[in-house]
Amino acid sequence: MLKRFIIAAVLLVVLGGGLIGFNLFRDQMIAQFLANRPVQALPVETIDVQATTWSPVLNAIGTVNAAQGVELTVEATGIVRKIGFESNAEVAQGDILLRLDDEVQRADLNAAQSQLALERLNLERALELQSRGVTANVQLDQARAAFDVASAQVARAEAVIQQRRLVAPFAGVVGLPRVDAGQHIAPGTIVATLQELDQMRVDFSLPEQALPSLSIGQGLDIRVQGDDRRFRGEIRGIDPRVDPNSRMVSLRGTVENPDRALTPGQFARIEIRLPQEDGVIALPQNAVVTSLYGDFAYVVRPSEDDADQLVVRQTFVTTGRRNNGVVEIVEGISDGDRVVSAGQNRLSNRAPVTLANTTTPQVAQ
Repeated sequence: MLKRFIIAAVLLVVLGGGLIGFNLFRDQMIAQFLANRPVQALPVETIDVQATTWSPVLNAIGTVNAAQGVELTVEATGIVRKIGFESNAEVAQGDILLRLDDEVQRADLNAAQSQLALERLNLERALELQSRGVTANVQLDQARAAFDVASAQVARAEAVIQQRRLVAPFAGVVGLPRVDAGQHIAPGTIVATLQELDQMRVDFSLPEQALPSLSIGQGLDIRVQGDDRRFRGEIRGIDPRVDPNSRMVSLRGTVENPDRALTPGQFARIEIRLPQEDGVIALPQNAVVTSLYGDFAYVVRPSEDDADQLVVRQTFVTTGRRNNGVVEIVEGISDGDRVVSAGQNRLSNRAPVTLANTTTPQVAQ
């Protein structure tokens, strides 16, 4: 019985040792095969880096407003007797847009005018009597003072009537009427809006770092949703104070609007072009890879072991400004380098590559 047990144990040890030896031999042969197998070169698209001319652009978002725009309201309480405009009508400065009930005020004006006529006659009689020397100066002074008071009363009555009329303060386009004839309204009630649309303004903000690059009269481009055109304008105002909460500075630009394509309240994108800079290194944004360790790009160079073989080197870069899909490279890439622009997701440092095609990056002007 013991002899059988010993024989079984020996057979088990021999079998286990054979399996372990076979696995070790297999792993060694696989390692030798992979070590001797050449690494497959990956095809990549590249660009030849050249120093170029950079056209810096400051981008902002803002709101389009009319050069002159107000919400019209009345100065007095009363009942609307007449609305003198229609929606979207062109009005001239001084046009009467709305009139309130003014019968009582007109009666006061008639009374004041009658009193003024009487005081004028009294003053004329006093002047005639004073020229004959039959009246005292004090009586003439009283007549002149009464005439002045009557004149002031007429002027006051006329001003009260004028307050019951809504007059266009400037020429423009009037909006929708918000009141109806016969409605009782009070001061502060908005009757309509009036916008002067031939010239528009755009209000926007930029970071305080942009202040040294801004000046009055500087050109800007304005774009709005649904319109591919660029509207040319210029900076007309720069707030002398930076907002301490947002660290932004407020600006205002003006733009001509001859075809009324711009409408007050529209969302606008603003571009301010700065002077061109020469000798700038720039790459398409897809050539720069962002990682937790920083931005980098793959630079194609000859292999140290085989001059005929190309490999890529992972090169960390410092980026700067961005404009229309192009990023400025402040440090890491030099003029004349060949950089991978497509296929980076399959690459690693020192990986062999072949060139599919090579182009030169272009900076949008």
